[in-house]
Amino acid sequence: MGLNDPQWGGNKNNSGPPDLEAILRGINDKISALFGGKGSGPTKGGSAPKGAGSGIGLIVIVIALIWIGSGFYIVDASQRGVVLRFGKYLEATQAGPRWHLPFPIETVEVVNLSQVRTVEVGYRDNVKNKMLKESLMLTDDENIIDIQFAVQYFLKDPADYLFNNRMPDENVRQAAETAIREVVGKNKMDFVLYEGREQVAAATTKLIQDILDRYKSGILVSKVTMQNAQPPEQVQAAFDDAVKAGQDRERQKNEGQAYANDVVPKAKGAAARLMQEADGYKQRVIANAEGDASRFKQVLVEYEKAPQVTRERMYIDMMQQILSSSSKVMVDQKAGSSLLYLPLDKLIQSTNPGATPLPDMQTAAGRSANNAEQVAPAAPATLEPATNVRDALRGRDREARP
Repeated sequence: MGLNDPQWGGNKNNSGPPDLEAILRGINDKISALFGGKGSGPTKGGSAPKGAGSGIGLIVIVIALIWIGSGFYIVDASQRGVVLRFGKYLEATQAGPRWHLPFPIETVEVVNLSQVRTVEVGYRDNVKNKMLKESLMLTDDENIIDIQFAVQYFLKDPADYLFNNRMPDENVRQAAETAIREVVGKNKMDFVLYEGREQVAAATTKLIQDILDRYKSGILVSKVTMQNAQPPEQVQAAFDDAVKAGQDRERQKNEGQAYANDVVPKAKGAAARLMQEADGYKQRVIANAEGDASRFKQVLVEYEKAPQVTRERMYIDMMQQILSSSSKVMVDQKAGSSLLYLPLDKLIQSTNPGATPLPDMQTAAGRSANNAEQVAPAAPATLEPATNVRDALRGRDREARP
């Protein structure tokens, strides 16, 4: 509506500002009509109708109810509610329906405690997307390695988390980078890359938690996961060669140890066997010597009793021992010049048909018979004298025995 509009102010002849009471009266009439009341219409002297005050009060009551209702909120089981009064921490509420004084007196920040949050160090979203400024670090043996890992955490104190952290993820990332650099700087390169990855992760987790607790961040670190640990790309080829050489060295050491484990026990067993054999030989020689000495002493005693008989007996025993394995006996006759041959094998077989021929009898049986015919043609006639000689020897043997 323009300023030159004759309807301005509700009076054609009046060019002043609009009547505010008339405007409020019109609003009250509309609200009363909405709740079933009747419009008041114009009154004399511009006074407000009696129902205008009740309409305004009803509006105030509705607005107050809406304002009070805005203070209700619900906290889930995995959440905590942090109540702030004029921006100052008041309390932390547990799970369930809650109410606080509505804005602007009090406000509520609902914090999820069970949500696992992840911070990546050395990379972003993908291991290939490296952040070299974060991942490159120096080991105790002055080697550079490239490490990417992820830190998982959740909240343990919602008040500390809200009031002591401006950028929680960045705080965790910086604490993790500080901790991993300290742990890696105290260990060798091979330990960090291979056998000590779990120990490095555990030590890093503990150190990150100590740093965050010192800052009162309200954060609890649950796990540190090593995504990748390797030398820098510029020296990767040389490092692979060194790793292969180390593996070859370990393999050769294992092969040498296996060979030693196979040879050394065998050598020890052979040495033990030789020692036992030598000890057995020693015991046998000692026993034989002691037996010979004992037998010699016994013979000496008998010899002292009857020297002549003992000498003959020893001679007969020796001749029996020597001639026991022989099948040929040569008898030298003092009276004549002929040499008498006694075929003992034939004599033994003739006296004992079931007896086994002495050694060399089987192979020389035919030859002995021929020699007997050539040397002593009267061999059959000498059977009786040979028998008499043998009986005489046996008799002497019996007489010589003590």
